[in-house]
Amino acid sequence: MKKFEYKKVDAFTSEGSLGNPAACLITGETELSHSQMLQIGKEHAGFVSEIVFVGKSKIADCKLTYYSSECEVDFCGHGTIATMYEFIKSNKDLLNKSEIEIETNRKGCLTVYNRINEENAVYITSPEGIDLDIPVTKSEIAKALGVSEEIIDNHYPIDNIEAGLKTLIVPIKKLSDEISIWPDEAHLKQFVCDHGIGNILIFSKETDNVAKIAHTRVFAPRFGYLEDPATGSSNSAFAYYMLKNGMWDGSSATLEQGGNDRVFNDVKIMKKSDRILFGGSAIKRIEGSYFLQN
Repeated sequence: MKKFEYKKVDAFTSEGSLGNPAACLITGETELSHSQMLQIGKEHAGFVSEIVFVGKSKIADCKLTYYSSECEVDFCGHGTIATMYEFIKSNKDLLNKSEIEIETNRKGCLTVYNRINEENAVYITSPEGIDLDIPVTKSEIAKALGVSEEIIDNHYPIDNIEAGLKTLIVPIKKLSDEISIWPDEAHLKQFVCDHGIGNILIFSKETDNVAKIAHTRVFAPRFGYLEDPATGSSNSAFAYYMLKNGMWDGSSATLEQGGNDRVFNDVKIMKKSDRILFGGSAIKRIEGSYFLQN
C-alpha cells in the first residue's frame, strides 16, 4: 500500500464563488503508470474536473501531469492554478520565490508567477497560441449548442485557437442568452469528437460586472462533463483571440465565467512579452492522504 499527500482545491474563486475543483496528488519520487493515474481519475468522476499528479522534476521545481475521468489531458489551466497556489502557499521556500518553473506532461516547461502576497493570486504562462482551421459552420455550431443562429454575434468572428487545449470560440450577442445556454451533453460530445474540436468557449462582451472585460463559458464534454466552470487554457485562447481582433490591449484584466446556475468565477489575464498569463486565487477544501494498492 502506497500513501500520498492529497488535497482538493478550488481554483479561480472570487468573492462568494465556488471556483473549479481540482484534486492534487503529491507523488514525489514515485512514478505512477498511465493505467494507475487513469484509474484514479475515474474514481474522481463527478467530484472534480481533473486530477493533477505532482512529481519531482530534474529540470524544474516540480512536474505536473493531468488526468480527467476519461483520459490524460494535454494541459489543465485550473488544475495548475489550484495546485501551484496551494503548493506555493504551503511551502515557505517557494512562497519567497517570485517565479517557479514547472514541467508539464505534454506542454514543456512553464513559468508560474507568485503574486500570493501582493494580490492573493498566482499566474501561469499559457502555452503559445496557435491558430487552427475551423472545421464546422455557424449553423452546425448553433445546432450543436441547441440555439438559434440569430443569437450568435456577427460583429466578432468564430475562431479555433489552441493555447494548451484546442478551443472553438463563439461570440454571443447578449449576456442573458449566453448564460442561459444548456446544450445536451451527449449530443455535444458527439459533435466535438466527430469534428476534432476540443473545448467550446462562448462569450459575450456584455458583463454582469462592468469592471470585467468579457463573460465566458466553456463546454468540455469530451473530458466527461458538460461545463468547465472556470478555466485557464480556454480563456488563454480567448485572450489571444481578443488580441488578434483588437478587443483588448494586453493590460491586466479580469474575465467573469459561468452560467446562470452559479456565482461567476474570476479569471485574470495579462500579456507579458508575446505570451498570455492567466491567473487567479484558490481555496483548499480537503486535505488528507490517498492510499494506492500495490
